[in-house]
Amino acid sequence: MTAGQPLRTDPPSQQRRHAPPALHPAVVPSYPPPESDNDESWVWSQIKAEARRDADAEPALASFLYATVLSHPSLERSLSFHLANKLCSSTLLSTLLYDLFVGSLAAHPTIRAAAVADLLAVRSRDPACAGFSHCLLNYKGFLAVQAHRVAHVLWAQNRRALALALQSRVAEVFAVDIHPAAAIGKGILLDHATGVVIGETAVVGDNVSILHHVTLGGTGKAVGDRHPKIGDGVLIGAGATILGNVLIGAGAKIGAGSVVLIDVPPRSTAVGNPARLIGGKKGDDMPGESMDHTSFIQQWSDYTI
Repeated sequence: MTAGQPLRTDPPSQQRRHAPPALHPAVVPSYPPPESDNDESWVWSQIKAEARRDADAEPALASFLYATVLSHPSLERSLSFHLANKLCSSTLLSTLLYDLFVGSLAAHPTIRAAAVADLLAVRSRDPACAGFSHCLLNYKGFLAVQAHRVAHVLWAQNRRALALALQSRVAEVFAVDIHPAAAIGKGILLDHATGVVIGETAVVGDNVSILHHVTLGGTGKAVGDRHPKIGDGVLIGAGATILGNVLIGAGAKIGAGSVVLIDVPPRSTAVGNPARLIGGKKGDDMPGESMDHTSFIQQWSDYTI
């Protein structure tokens, strides 16, 4: 294997020119999973069923699907293989990255659980997501967050040069820049993901949805703890910028294109540049999960068309 060459897992010789034979009919299990099932094993079975179906339907993808999904015994190994091939370079070898990802996922069950929660989040919140395998293989926001979690582990282990190198590769390949020290929860959706920037001391809670070109940054002059803290269930619209060590409360909503420089109370909506609060919301709905971008317009008295 030459430097930077992607890992390969070829099917047996008799299968090289055809899709690998399906062991069962190409039927995708129903969604969502029964509560009694283990989420990770259920999602992995779903991914394999979708990959078999797609390999049968599209022979051009059969080798890719076999190498990336069907040849692996578990989600963690499939994800590690795929990330290693996506992020390798001439100086950061795919074999090194694969061992790094597999080791981190095996040693930290919370990372595996978070990856599964992210897959479930994307599948349920994004109507454009065709399936779990589509998210695993093609959603760069999902892949960027999984790579970040490994970089975060490296940062905590004081392996900071490698953590920063991994951050750099993720930014180059996926156009998502998350500092390895930033703390990211589970059930995260980075929708489209292009241009997302999350600074060093930022914290993102669980079940948060963030659209493209969102910045969680500093003010440019502060030091120390200087980045936003995002509560659970928050929705941040496309192009929004949140600056400084401000708190966005649980269940809050940040409108697209807003610039937020102050705290936003829980279950409130902030819109505009500079952002202003336009009231709270009652009930159990969490916008980070419902993806409700526009209900605040009914409360915006000076909104005109």
